[in-house]
Amino acid sequence: MLTELTPAHMDRYCARIGVPRAGAPDLDRLAAFQRGHVRAFTWEVLDAFMGWPNAIDPAAAFDKMIGGARGGWCYEMNGLLGAALSAAGFQVTRLCGGVRRADLGDGVVGNHLTLRVDLEQPWLVDGGLGDAPARPIPLAVGDHRHEFHDFGIEAADADWLRFRNHRFGAAPNFDFKADYTDEPRLAAQQAWLMADDGSPFRNNLVVMRHFDGRIESIVNRTRRTVTADGMTTEAMKNADDLAAALGGVFGLEIPDVAAVWAKVETLPKGEFE
Repeated sequence: MLTELTPAHMDRYCARIGVPRAGAPDLDRLAAFQRGHVRAFTWEVLDAFMGWPNAIDPAAAFDKMIGGARGGWCYEMNGLLGAALSAAGFQVTRLCGGVRRADLGDGVVGNHLTLRVDLEQPWLVDGGLGDAPARPIPLAVGDHRHEFHDFGIEAADADWLRFRNHRFGAAPNFDFKADYTDEPRLAAQQAWLMADDGSPFRNNLVVMRHFDGRIESIVNRTRRTVTADGMTTEAMKNADDLAAALGGVFGLEIPDVAAVWAKVETLPKGEFE
């Protein structure tokens, strides 16, 4: 597995996220990498939703997200970010986490890849939850606020920690341990999420991206915009609406939007529809 990007890869990656290629591996630069990453790339699960091929290796994420006009989910978003941070001189650890372990139990552990970056203290860096705050967080129990987000890290059971997302977050929380790395479990969960009929991403179209002062998302038929004033929603009515959103707001080139919309139309209507 690719653990850091080559110099040629880094040139293209840094140009894409708008961060200078050279610089000291300090907190300001770490924050710039994370902020640039989540604003340059869209979080999306189209591969799982449509049954298209997907790989967990950051090298594949680079080809898909920089070589092509696509985004990715946690394995790709945090995988690529972690590989870039390693190449930039940061000490990065890939942590095995579990979204909604609080209510679903240990069986979900591995359904989320997150990152620990060690500077003068350890930091939680997550560009792969989709709508989580786009800044490094001290890896310790505490409450935080960033822009219009209230979030934090709290103690869970045993030696687990729990990241608590802001109130409009699509995923309310994920559990992790500061030193728990398990690549086989991450790979197994990625394969399950891609293929099993019980996978939430096989049964929901979810697309999210950070912008200055707002987070835009799609959940099935619904467009959502979160700002300091709250959340607004707008229903998409047809494949043209979906194509306009994916290609415009989210900057994605999807080969067959009509097929995506046809699957969306088979889904039961949700809370905002």
